[in-house]
Amino acid sequence: MAISLGVLVLRERLRRLQWAAVGLGAAAVAVMSVFYGQVPWLSLGLAFTFGLYGLTKSMLGANWPALVAMTVETLAIMPVAVVIIARQAVNGDLTLWGHSWAHTLLLASTGVVTVVPLLLFGLAAARLPLSTVGMLQYIAPIMQFLIAVVILQEAMPRERWLGFSIV
Repeated sequence: MAISLGVLVLRERLRRLQWAAVGLGAAAVAVMSVFYGQVPWLSLGLAFTFGLYGLTKSMLGANWPALVAMTVETLAIMPVAVVIIARQAVNGDLTLWGHSWAHTLLLASTGVVTVVPLLLFGLAAARLPLSTVGMLQYIAPIMQFLIAVVILQEAMPRERWLGFSIV
């Protein structure tokens, strides 16, 4: 999706091998859709929204430093977060202070674990063509696949092997 947005919106040009990679990605989605009997709408929706996020980062990157853009994003989502936290506090479901110091520290550290990759993504999206960013986004699903199969021993029927081998 990010590659498509880069080509359609930003008028980026792809080389033949990049078009081949896009074609393989589309073929993998088609294969998985046939074997599962339905289009993976949730996955495609996530890909599209993250593609839009990358497009926004790419378009604003030249004008806004990554840290400033991240601050604006955080401020924009903060009212929603405050409402959710307040609701959890009222319901007694707020777990930030109700447990050990280690629990509180781990929970608080999730912010850093989230922000660092997003800042790095913002820096990369501002400096690279969106089509290149889209190509690099194949790395995370492949790593997740390897973790699932090699470490977690997740079952892999033949149709999944076929779809993932195309990717």
